Amino acid sequence: MSEHIAVTGANFETEVLKSPVPVLLDFWAPWCGPCRMIGPIIEQLAAEYSGRLKVGKVNVDEEAELSSRHGIVSIPSLVVYKDGALANQTAGALPKQNIEALFKDLI
Repeated sequence: MSEHIAVTGANFETEVLKSPVPVLLDFWAPWCGPCRMIGPIIEQLAAEYSGRLKVGKVNVDEEAELSSRHGIVSIPSLVVYKDGALANQTAGALPKQNIEALFKDLI
């Protein structure tokens, strides 16, 4: 029951920049322990805010150029876009309420 989309360099403009709702991007990697820790929280938020928030995951190993464009130096990194513009960004494994605070006032 995956509610997120895989964001790539190829679909970034369509899925993120042209999205009618705010977008939460999770920059992650399969080998990253903290990324795996927040993974279930990200999935839960995707389900809870379905229709009001789009959630995308960016695999930094597969999307190095996209990660570099966002200045990602540590993972997990969470980036929020609204109306095609960067609205918020943070890094680290955060509790659910802190992740929600990144986008809640934008929806």
